[in-house]
Amino acid sequence: MRAVDTNVLVRLLVRDDPDQVKTAESFIASGAWVSHLVLAEALWVLDAVYDRTPEQIASAIDRLLNHKELTIQDAEVVTEALTHFQTRPALGFSHCLVLEIARKAGHLPFGTFDRSLPKLDGTKRLE
Repeated sequence: MRAVDTNVLVRLLVRDDPDQVKTAESFIASGAWVSHLVLAEALWVLDAVYDRTPEQIASAIDRLLNHKELTIQDAEVVTEALTHFQTRPALGFSHCLVLEIARKAGHLPFGTFDRSLPKLDGTKRLE
């Protein structure tokens, strides 16, 4: 299966360059894989460059998870991270994703100096 880079995913989500959107859609037409890193980078771009709200970012994640041509790495992990993010958007999606990756790998507690993240089960605030 093919894989996509961050800029391809951003084009599919933002749709701000018709030529690149058409090329991206053609590339993924037979299926494409999206890694956690590409997903996290694309969502950072939506936030930092396109000034999307947490609700818009959550909607984009949901669309990607349900996209017929895209396979998201460990979709169940991303789904759990999305649930945390929707409940506590101030945490940021990437924090939620890293926690769920650690949980799946069996590496808890997840240590952090962050003040908000320890509100999620499986984390430990370091002092």
